[in-house]
Amino acid sequence: MEFITIILFCSTLPYTLLNSLAVDTIRPNQTVKDGETIVSAGGEFELGFFSPGSSTNRYLGIWYKKISNKTVVWVANRETPLNNTLGMVRVNGMGITLQTANTSDGLIWSANTSRPMKNPCLQLLDTGNLVLRDEDQDINDVEDFSWQSFDHPGDTQLPGMKFGVDLVTGINRYYTSWKSVDDPSLGSFTYSFDYNGYPQLLLWKGTVIWSRIGPWIGYKFGGIPIYIPGEIYRYTFVLNEKEIYNKFDAVDKSSPLLRAVLTPTGVTNILLWNDQHQIWKVYISYQVTDCDRFGFCGAYGICYINRTPRCECLKGFVPKFPEKWNALDWSDGCIHRTNLVCGTEEGFLKFSDVKLPDTRDSWYNLTIDRQECERLCLNNCSCTAYANADVRTSGHGCILWFKELMDISDYKEDAAEIYVRMPSSELVKSRRSRVKRQIQITLITGALSLVLFAVIFVLVLKKRKRQGEVNRSLESFTLRKSGSGDMDLPLFEFERIAKATSNFSEDNKLGHGGYGPVYKGMLDDGLEIAVKRLSRNSTQGVDEFKNEVSFIAKLQHRNLVALLGCCIEKGERILIYEYMANKSLDIFIFDEKIRNTMDWLKRYNIINGIARGLLYLHQDSKLRIIHRDLKASNILLDHEMNPKISDFGMARSFGGNETEASTSRVVGTYGYMSPEYAIDGQFSVKSDVYSFGVILIEIVSGMKNRLFCHPGHSLNLIGHAWICYNEDKLLQLIDKTILESSNQSEAFRLIQIGLLCVQHDPKDRPTMSQVVLMLSSDIKLPQPKQPGFFMERYLLDTDHIFTSPTLSSSIELTITALLPRQ
Repeated sequence: MEFITIILFCSTLPYTLLNSLAVDTIRPNQTVKDGETIVSAGGEFELGFFSPGSSTNRYLGIWYKKISNKTVVWVANRETPLNNTLGMVRVNGMGITLQTANTSDGLIWSANTSRPMKNPCLQLLDTGNLVLRDEDQDINDVEDFSWQSFDHPGDTQLPGMKFGVDLVTGINRYYTSWKSVDDPSLGSFTYSFDYNGYPQLLLWKGTVIWSRIGPWIGYKFGGIPIYIPGEIYRYTFVLNEKEIYNKFDAVDKSSPLLRAVLTPTGVTNILLWNDQHQIWKVYISYQVTDCDRFGFCGAYGICYINRTPRCECLKGFVPKFPEKWNALDWSDGCIHRTNLVCGTEEGFLKFSDVKLPDTRDSWYNLTIDRQECERLCLNNCSCTAYANADVRTSGHGCILWFKELMDISDYKEDAAEIYVRMPSSELVKSRRSRVKRQIQITLITGALSLVLFAVIFVLVLKKRKRQGEVNRSLESFTLRKSGSGDMDLPLFEFERIAKATSNFSEDNKLGHGGYGPVYKGMLDDGLEIAVKRLSRNSTQGVDEFKNEVSFIAKLQHRNLVALLGCCIEKGERILIYEYMANKSLDIFIFDEKIRNTMDWLKRYNIINGIARGLLYLHQDSKLRIIHRDLKASNILLDHEMNPKISDFGMARSFGGNETEASTSRVVGTYGYMSPEYAIDGQFSVKSDVYSFGVILIEIVSGMKNRLFCHPGHSLNLIGHAWICYNEDKLLQLIDKTILESSNQSEAFRLIQIGLLCVQHDPKDRPTMSQVVLMLSSDIKLPQPKQPGFFMERYLLDTDHIFTSPTLSSSIELTITALLPRQ
């Protein structure tokens, strides 16, 4: 049998460097000697020996050739490092072996093939895949490789790599973290496909399930907060009798380098390579929160990430051990309030907008409809619940559960529904509860009708004063109805809020918005809150109040402020939010005294956070939401200076196929509104993109758009940025307080992105998915065209929101037709 000997002598450098020989294929009688490596045909990857971090151990691995820091994507001998400076790889017809040159240390690592080869050939492909094949075999016949590194991944997933199991060969491709940045041996965390029921992704910490990404729900895996857009890569999930896997592929050759990595701390990051700065930038990060911890609320418990306490029992269930539950130990979960008795009139109670529970030991069929799924579950006494497998097509696919339901969380973005088996008594209670609510609504409606007639009579006499009370009465009724229905938003007692804010004392006052003051408060359990109290004597804000309650209660994202509840007692309109320790963004970037505390890194992170929050609203939330009043004062900052978009009183939602709309009631803030919205009342996601562009330029410059003054012209900040860009004087635009901490080329790039966002024609503006890609990669940017509203001048205070009842109302905007300097 012929041998191919590949000799790679480890140098004293961290990585074996390429000198004179560069080959991607090793054939009989060829060798790679000291100081040489195997290089992929396109020169994208290298195979050789390296020492990670500060370690002196030597490993055989694959890394990016053209990336300066030699990012390692695969390691052969993770558990058996070489402790000397000489290593040798031998290849024959039966596989690959790694030994020391003198063979005194025995076999270090090996990769064996299941069948012998006549003309063995080891080749490093341009995808980063190291393959062992017969030289006569077609290189494109991926399925017939005798061995490939893609079947034995480490902590990294590259484009084209399958993550999952081959049911024919038994190959299971899973990812295991490094122990540390200096040690590539097996770490604590492992990501793997579980296919003991309907397939799902499990993150293990040792032998314990640490977290769970739900099953495939038709367009993504359940519980993943961000559906990755198609500008960068395509996502594929395959489930058939031969294999179960997912993978991603680059959209085209111009796409930036992309990889997914499981870190030693258990965080999964999707990274983009920024060639300009020679660093990997985090594009998406999946971090485990309380509700992501597996079984955090126990069996039949549901976790709410934006509530305190986190866990509740599902309707029809009670805590198994009430004492533990009250002590915030939810691990034992819940039990049926009334025991199930098979054969009685049992039924199912629907729970909507949840991450489907653990599917281990479940049963599934992807062809039957929901009615058949319900029949199968009802006829099996062991069946505890059922659900559709595909949330996009109602009634398509079936999953049955046969054990306690574990690891459920409130997750509106999945739009998944599960039907839980209940005894007839609970279903009667549920029906009675609905009937009771309907009766109450009918009685209240009748009573209100009488009251309304009386109020109308009083209105004739007292007009405007009594009109406000009627509005609040109607609003209170509407919110109570919705608050106990679809939104599940807690209603706070007025006395509780008054106590938390020291009776709305001036000492607790944080500021004053367009419709009333905002106070800091602390609930009895120690939770800090922000309380927005709408003015009682204001006839404005009723619709905005309802709007904010209905929208923000359904949204969950780290860059959106969380609405904890509302209060509508005693004619009050109060919203309770999570407390933002650093108040609003405008304080930091426009205040001369504290602006210098906002260095470049903080500002860059804030810009990224706002962009991701908008991307969620425009693309990844259940409804496409247009904010319509995005401005610096509506960006709040938590104690770690993470940005959160707030104030959804003006927001509008679109259905899945809608892209734009118009209104006769233009609302927003001068200086942040797009031209098509302010003039014609037309709004779309591009309206928010325009506002984002204004904020971006304000953050970089430290100046406010409409209060900007320049001795040489009468343009606003956007117009000044346009001049600076065309005259190649962008350095004049950067805030002097960040000149030392900023990367000038990076700041220039952000200004260009901002100018792309504020272009006059909405068709020219990028989408937020494109903006996020521009911010997280170094893809080439197009040249911006003339911005809109860059010569506007107003006399009113920019912080005051205007509302126009009709489009014919006076809106003092001046639009110029000046062309950019050539």
